[in-house]
Amino acid sequence: MSSWTLSPVFGWPVGGALAAALAVCAVVGVVRHARGMAGDETLGSCVRRVLVCLLAAAAVLMPSMVTSTTSRAVNATDVVVAVDVTGSMAVSDATYGDDTAITRLEAARRAVDDLTGLYPDSSFAALRFGASGTLDVPLTPDTTAIRSWAGSLAPEATSVSAGSSLDAPLDQLVTTLKQLRDGHPDDAIVLYVITDGEQTSPKKRRTFSSLRSYLDDAFTVGVGSTAGGNIPKIADGASAQADAGTQEWVTDPDTGQPGVSKMDETNLKDIADEMGGTYLPVNASRTMADGVSAKMSDKWKMTNTRKERTRVAPVVWPIAAAAVVLLAWEAGAQFALSRRLL
Repeated sequence: MSSWTLSPVFGWPVGGALAAALAVCAVVGVVRHARGMAGDETLGSCVRRVLVCLLAAAAVLMPSMVTSTTSRAVNATDVVVAVDVTGSMAVSDATYGDDTAITRLEAARRAVDDLTGLYPDSSFAALRFGASGTLDVPLTPDTTAIRSWAGSLAPEATSVSAGSSLDAPLDQLVTTLKQLRDGHPDDAIVLYVITDGEQTSPKKRRTFSSLRSYLDDAFTVGVGSTAGGNIPKIADGASAQADAGTQEWVTDPDTGQPGVSKMDETNLKDIADEMGGTYLPVNASRTMADGVSAKMSDKWKMTNTRKERTRVAPVVWPIAAAAVVLLAWEAGAQFALSRRLL
């Protein structure tokens, strides 16, 4: 629905005073002409000048059309997935939904695949972390791209590994989450960190509490077993384990025996607590679809918010057009008068 209003360009105090002064000029012009105080001014000249003053007063008050509109705000969910690709993720001690032993990275892939089903109306961003954190897939609603990304994940080569450091993705996560929060302030942001929780780097792990201000919910997803398993050597460019008979193992320098990697639930629970989130283990009896995440995801469904807004659009072009005609008429009359006086 539309209506009309006055919206003075200089505000009502100044605009009202200017309009009143112009109206007074118009009245004075009429009075002077009626009393013969305007010299040889003709009736046409008086009418033109009075109309110019009145049009100027109207322009100062700025007639405007008010239009009511209804806006629709969409509050969606942005899911950020961070997957560990350190060498320990190649250990085959994980299970996911059954007793079949798979690598921890394969369990992570299946977890990501389930996540895309738990958040059907959401957008996703994906990053992997090993020696450092890398954003591979910027925010996108394309769940097929996220599944393809997860399917292409491979453990980093043993030659570039410098020990597992759980805070490796922290800098990239801070950057990514800040950009999401700034760009989508009304969205809910949920973070999933999928890892075995192992920390072998001698450096002290940094806290994940710096992520809290950007998140609406967070989860650490534990893959692997507390019993652990041997860590296979990953050659440069390799993405799969070798046959059992030819497989080489990463050696523990202290014992000279194949190193054993174990899922560290304490680290996983600590990181979840620092983010204000929840720890989710996945195993033979528990998957992402069966866990807490499936129940919590119902909180983050896409919602629509309708808001009534008004838009004020100035309509001054008819006034300007009429003023141009009158001024052109006045100029023509003055030119004709000057010709007669020659």
